[in-house]
Amino acid sequence: MSTDATPRELVEPGSDDAEFVFFSGKGGVGKSTVSCATATWLADNDYETLLVTTDPAPNLSDIFSQQIGHEVTEIEGIENLSAIEIDPDTAAKEYRQETIEPMRQLLDDEEIETVEEQLNSPCVDEIAAFDNFVDFMDSPEYDVVVFDTAPTGHTIRLMELPSDWNAELEKGGSTCIGPAASMEDKKVQYERAIDTLQDTERTTFAFVGKPEDSSLDEIERSAADLGDLGIESQLLIINGYLPESVCEDPFFEGKREDERAAIERAEAEFNADAMATYPLQPGEIAGLDLLSDVAGVIYDSEVPTVDVGSATDVETDQSLDIDALADPESIADRVTPVDETRYLFFTGKGGVGKSTIAAASATKLAEAGYETLVVTTDPAAHLKDIFGEPVGHEPTSVSQANLDAARIDQEKALEEYREQVLDHVTEMYDDKEDTEIDVEAALANVEEELESPCAEEMAALEKFVSYFDEDGYDVVVFDTAPTGHTLRLLELPSDWKGFMDLGSLTKGAAPAKGDQYDEVIETMQDPERSSFAFVMYPEYTPMMEAYRAAKDLEDQVGIETAFVVANYLLPEEYGDNAFFANRRAQQEKYLCEIKDRFETPMMLAPLRQDEPIGLEELRAFGEEITGLSAVPEKQTEVTLS
Repeated sequence: MSTDATPRELVEPGSDDAEFVFFSGKGGVGKSTVSCATATWLADNDYETLLVTTDPAPNLSDIFSQQIGHEVTEIEGIENLSAIEIDPDTAAKEYRQETIEPMRQLLDDEEIETVEEQLNSPCVDEIAAFDNFVDFMDSPEYDVVVFDTAPTGHTIRLMELPSDWNAELEKGGSTCIGPAASMEDKKVQYERAIDTLQDTERTTFAFVGKPEDSSLDEIERSAADLGDLGIESQLLIINGYLPESVCEDPFFEGKREDERAAIERAEAEFNADAMATYPLQPGEIAGLDLLSDVAGVIYDSEVPTVDVGSATDVETDQSLDIDALADPESIADRVTPVDETRYLFFTGKGGVGKSTIAAASATKLAEAGYETLVVTTDPAAHLKDIFGEPVGHEPTSVSQANLDAARIDQEKALEEYREQVLDHVTEMYDDKEDTEIDVEAALANVEEELESPCAEEMAALEKFVSYFDEDGYDVVVFDTAPTGHTLRLLELPSDWKGFMDLGSLTKGAAPAKGDQYDEVIETMQDPERSSFAFVMYPEYTPMMEAYRAAKDLEDQVGIETAFVVANYLLPEEYGDNAFFANRRAQQEKYLCEIKDRFETPMMLAPLRQDEPIGLEELRAFGEEITGLSAVPEKQTEVTLS
């Protein structure tokens, strides 16, 4: 790790121009806490500061104990600090309205309807969020703007879509992010924003993560993606390590040793200018005193304060029976096939343990006699590490009867998809003598559009769809299910104009493709055939992000959540002190809220000292997970002679 600067030097403004600090990281790692602490520290140091979040599960209001919302609001008790919680749905609605209004005087009703369909692309949601970022990056009244939830490499690449949009205007063309005409006015503004993101003199990009290898793996991938776009990540903050003073038994001593190893790995491998760490607290971080403690540790090198003497108050039902929240028989019903193949989808944000849950579920189903295939679409693709065996792009047998595994290789899938789309465009227009279309120009436009991250999603989706044609399996388990965002790509309008419509091109690539997509969606919507399960741990942000994703899946695609998985539950037999008593009370509070919000059966999975590796450990872990041990043995037909 580079040590050219301190965290303080990286975030403190050093010029007369407004400066920007972006915090990135998966849900539940403490990104909002660190963002709020940073903004408060900057304001306390007399910098006029604006804090902006586009997190779909914002908790700035909870942290500052006041209502904030979709308008810039002054923070009570802190001079120089204002904040805004940008509502993604409202932002997308405003963006669509701003885009379509100028066209109403120029287009007829049918053309307006086509544009409205184009603007239903899920990528437009990301453009709308970035649009808000751009607005606040043109805010000269602030010394520094702190962004909680930075734009990802995926989003930024959308900004770099075709450079020849002017040519598309002549044909009324469209992109995967809407009509080319709607983007032209924004293009210069977006380019200026990207230039600012790439300027390390004005922008600091920080990653927040947990002291876990899986969290660090995700950060390294995201940092590499941004690096390819010319955006350097300068600051790494590892949040939530176990304080040594509370680890009083072998279980938590072992967990702490693993965390120390992860922190040492980060120090050795992560190419950032500075790094800081902050410990896990006995309760959620809220209030100015705790924010001051976080900032003091990160920016002023102070010793952290952790009150381990007594548990802070957490409202919870003292008579709560956690096991009573679960319903093993209902879980078993939702994972067991009946007459046709059952499709199981485990989804959730990075770091919630969905790959291990998926692998343990697949192992137990195979052990019960069901021919099972487990597939990962996760870019990390660490099924091979979990099983301790090679897992390839095509289904591969592992050392368990009835169990195969596969991983979707993103690069191979994208190359297959590129060839399919380009071949289709050539076939569509090569034989049309009367056309005025320049086929070479069309192919060039499509090739440029295939650089869009939407093409990667479509490619993975194509491969994903192919597993619905796999014969011989009773159960197919998907680790990392497609989100509502991704599935909406299958539903893009088939009558888009122009060559740059990936949804249209894909649907037209073969006559049966549209019908095939419809059949797959119908299968996923059928609770007798498919079960979607959201994996989370019982804390506010993971719960709210899963809840929002589940609502999106239901509202946009008509797929209901079959059950939820509450992972990493603290064991009762370890951690016998006030610190863990408070953490358990907090988990119980959110378990009740998860139950109330989702109104579905709950699969419970305990925190383990080590992640289960290998089939033997996966089988043992499966016995601890609610519902898997209740899966009935497969009944084989007996033929009487």
